[in-house]
Formats: sequence, structure tokens, C-alpha cells
Amino acid sequence: MSFLSELWAFLKVRKKFWMLPILLVMAMLAGLILLTEGSVLAPFIYTMF
Repeated sequence: MSFLSELWAFLKVRKKFWMLPILLVMAMLAGLILLTEGSVLAPFIYTMF
């Protein structure tokens, strides 16, 4: 949790709010990969990309 607070402090101090959507999309894609790894839905996810 301290990593997220430090990241938020960095974004706030350096005025890098444009990085927030990029980081959110990367986190969602990582979560999607982790959730579908080894599941039945994996072939359907691969056809989307």
C-alpha cells in the first residue's frame, strides 16, 4: 500500500497526471492476463487480441 501512496505523491508533486490512465490500463491488462491464465476462457481472450 505504501507503493501506491508514493506513486500518488510522485504524480501529484511532478504534475504527471497524464500517466494515470496509462498505468490503469496496464494494471487492467495485467489483471486480465493473470485471471485468464490456465482457464477455459484463454482461447477467447487470445482471439480478441
